[in-house]
Formats: sequence, C-alpha cells, structure tokens
Amino acid sequence: MQDRVSPPRDVRRQLAGDRPPAAALGARASGVSTGQRTQGVSRGRAARWALGIAIVLAGVGLLAASAWLSVPFYPVPMTMQTLAVLLVGGLLGPRMGAATVATYLMAGLAGAPVFHNGTFGPAILFGPTGGYLVGFVPAAALMGWFAQRSRQTTGIREFAFLGVGAVLAEVVIYAVGVPWLSVYVGSIGKALQVGMAPFVLGDLLKMAVAIGALRLGTGVRRRKNMLPREGAR
Repeated sequence: MQDRVSPPRDVRRQLAGDRPPAAALGARASGVSTGQRTQGVSRGRAARWALGIAIVLAGVGLLAASAWLSVPFYPVPMTMQTLAVLLVGGLLGPRMGAATVATYLMAGLAGAPVFHNGTFGPAILFGPTGGYLVGFVPAAALMGWFAQRSRQTTGIREFAFLGVGAVLAEVVIYAVGVPWLSVYVGSIGKALQVGMAPFVLGDLLKMAVAIGALRLGTGVRRRKNMLPREGAR
C-alpha cells in the first residue's frame, strides 16, 4: 500500500480558505476596540483642553476690554476691571478664574496692550497700581469659591454667598493694592485717600451688578438643568 503524504500546513490553510483561528480573530477585534477607545479618550481630552483654552482667552478678553473703559484718575485710574474680575471668578470658579487673571497679567507683562488705556509692560505691573492688579488673582479665586457654594443653594443663602464673596474679593484687592501704592505716595493714609476712598461707591455698584448677573446666570442654568451635581468639580 502506498503511503499518503500530508500536504504542508501552509498548503492546508490555503485549501481551507486561509482562515485564521477564532482566537486570533477575537484578539484582533479586541485590539481594534481598545485602540478605538484610546483614540476616543485622547480626542475627548484634546477637546476639553481646547475648550478650557478658549474660555481662558475669552476671560482675558473681558478683562482687557474692562481695562480699556477707563477714567484717567491719578495715580489709580477708574476702570471696570473689578466688575470683570468678579464675573470671571464667579463664572469660571476659583481655579480657572485665578488662572485666567494670571494669564491676563502675564499677557500684559509680555507686551500685550491689555492694561488701562491700552498700556502694558513691567512699568505698569510693578508700578503704583501693580498691587491692585496682583490682588485680582486671589480676588477671582475667592469669588469663584463662594459662587460655587452659592449654586448649591437658593434664595437668601445664595445671595449671601455671592455677597460675602464679592465683599471679600474687594477687600483682598485693596489689602494688596493700598500698601503697594503707599510705597509710591509716601504713607498708608495718602494711599487710602487717593487709592481707595474715590472708588468705594463705584465698587459697591459693580458688586451689585456682578451679583445680579451671577444670580441670573445661575437661574438660567438651573432651569436648563446645566448646573453640576453637588460635590462635582
């Protein structure tokens, strides 16, 4: 009897249609699925980063526009910047609000005409009014923290959180700005006279506008179910 010679394995696979084993198919499909998930996660992160950058740039634009609306008092000009700081902190929260103000200061230091009347540079940031500008950073963080808490309640408590946040933000701005200014004008008394007293009434009005705008915004977001759940960040 003549021996039967089996064809090589690769020939047998070709005769069988060259079909890979089921396990290999499963592994390949799993690899494709994992790759797609990884790509989706990467795209989601990129989208969040892009949105965050756009929001920060919009906040910087608001701060710059508020600085250009200026009445030339000396040595401290009257601008709408404190209103913009309260809104940026209240809308963006403590971390992104402070980061937006810090980005604004760095832009002005680097030469962008974003300070009052389109001024810029180290002479402004480190000059007589530099303390107010530096104080904007913690002020935005404070306002943002209290605004976040206000969204977890309603009525008088919501108003109280926003009111306390606005008052503390203003206090921080003057707590940094007035002593800084005193170095240039000679005394704390003189700094209070030229760097605080003329602005108190205007700041009270700006606080009222900011609180009203933030409450209105929260009400709209609450009606549209756009507020984050309690405890979410």
